[in-house]
Amino acid sequence: QVPYKLPVSLSIGSCVIITGRPKLSFLNDPLLEVNFYTGTNEDSDIAFQFRVNFGDCVVMNTREIGMWRCEEKCYNVPFEDGKSFELRIYVHYDEYKVMVNGQHIYNFLHRILPLFVNMVEVWGDVSLTRVLVCN
Repeated sequence: QVPYKLPVSLSIGSCVIITGRPKLSFLNDPLLEVNFYTGTNEDSDIAFQFRVNFGDCVVMNTREIGMWRCEEKCYNVPFEDGKSFELRIYVHYDEYKVMVNGQHIYNFLHRILPLFVNMVEVWGDVSLTRVLVCN
């Protein structure tokens, strides 16, 4: 059920695991968004936003004091139309490492420290099988 919200406390070595599948054909531009909020409401800062425009690109960014920072775009999008995916976001000392279906694809340097993250939100045109945080 999206949007899915989970209170979390992240530390170095934490891993957020999200499994699911896109609900729409890639021709319909489905979205998947994962937000690491520093508070428990949607006006909070976003330490890390991972947005998949299926079939197009992945955009990663941070929102601080209501302002979006410089986005990082990647056109390597290893998700498959209609197929299940497993997304793993690892919290490392200096960055997030993102794996899709066992492949390490994206890195995003911390702009807001992970220890300030209090909530993970997942939403978009996906049906979720699980959202799990391993510490």
